[in-house]
Amino acid sequence: MAYKNKYIPTNKSKYIGDFDSILCRSLWERKFCKYLDNSPNVIRWGFELLQIPYYSPVDNKYHNYIPDFIVEYTDKQNKKQISIIEIKPYRQTEKKNKKISLKESIVYSVNLAKWESAKQYCKEHGWIFKLLTEKELFK
Repeated sequence: MAYKNKYIPTNKSKYIGDFDSILCRSLWERKFCKYLDNSPNVIRWGFELLQIPYYSPVDNKYHNYIPDFIVEYTDKQNKKQISIIEIKPYRQTEKKNKKISLKESIVYSVNLAKWESAKQYCKEHGWIFKLLTEKELFK
């Protein structure tokens, strides 16, 4: 069964968009929402607000990729940055050397196309694309 849970920010003034529409699809997304909401380095943040076109290698058509988060924050040098952040299980972020199922191969191919489009979008806007897995979220 899939996880779905609403998140209501404590610091509503930091949230971009309608905070009643934050529907986390994983506990990891919820944990990250809480982090963004409470981090003093985060200036503003939003959940599933952008649509980035990408070309799918599976059906050879254009689709819209909706990344999980957009975050404006101050970095370690106190410089303002904007990042698009996607949260995924580590197993979905690496092409495995071992034999994988057709479904896993399709998911990986589509994800790769989405992330490449997001990286290009960020490059054009002077932003940063970050892919976070449990390895980064649970350090």
